[in-house]
Amino acid sequence: MWHFRVGGPWRDLPGEYGSWSTVYDRFRSWAVAGVLQNLMEAMIGEAAARGQADLDLVSVDSTTARAHHHAAGMALDPALLQELEKAAEEEKGVRERGKKPKARS
Repeated sequence: MWHFRVGGPWRDLPGEYGSWSTVYDRFRSWAVAGVLQNLMEAMIGEAAARGQADLDLVSVDSTTARAHHHAAGMALDPALLQELEKAAEEEKGVRERGKKPKARS
């Protein structure tokens, strides 16, 4: 997370985290194995299930454009997908009316 927060090169990783090459190798193996993607999906799913998904925190990096999950072959639990789409539609409607979104229960 230091790398993404600071934006520095891996070689500048503070020594308290260990060897930069070891940290990078572990990060890369987790990324390739899908560990980071699974972790993010689980966190978003849990927040949505609790009604705590705050779409104001969603950010798009201008250097990357992703296809819709159907186009990319991403598979989600249908109930989770429905909950996420419902939350997005509610957020869109609230923004169009110029109101602050209410907390979901």
